[in-house]
Amino acid sequence: MTKDSDGKEHTTDWVSATDVELSMIRNNLFPPRAGIQAAQLASEVKGAFDDLTDDHRVIAGLNYFDGDWEQRMETKMASYGGADAVTAFIAKDHMAVAYATQVARAVWGRSVTRVQYRITRQNVVPFAQRNDPDAQPPALKVTVTGWRGLAVNPGQSDAAFADVFRAQWEATR
Repeated sequence: MTKDSDGKEHTTDWVSATDVELSMIRNNLFPPRAGIQAAQLASEVKGAFDDLTDDHRVIAGLNYFDGDWEQRMETKMASYGGADAVTAFIAKDHMAVAYATQVARAVWGRSVTRVQYRITRQNVVPFAQRNDPDAQPPALKVTVTGWRGLAVNPGQSDAAFADVFRAQWEATR
């Protein structure tokens, strides 16, 4: 979400950070480490999300972006029990939001006011059906979270990230 000079908010298009990063390593004999960050983080967040209860997942899907949004989300989730799973998810969610913040700022600049991320997983055709030409892969699994406030970690450099990410994003468009 961005805000223009008149204060009006605009929803942006989705950016597949994973697709941008994977384009850095495809057909590259010496791929940069920057080409695997989104996929690795997505796997960690998906694992933490899967450990949540259905009630926790509903809360993860809600919008938290004003004020001390992370603490409010954690408190609400913790009210349904499962403290270890909640703590693990909150930590991974923070990292995903910090990463999404960098991606959004690399693409749209400082006008970004909040972010949202989603994780998809596509499993392969089951082994028993591997030779069936009509076999279809299982349905796509999508993890969607609500809008989040921006997160910036100590030492995080929007400029350095944007130098690498934006050029690659533009090349893949």
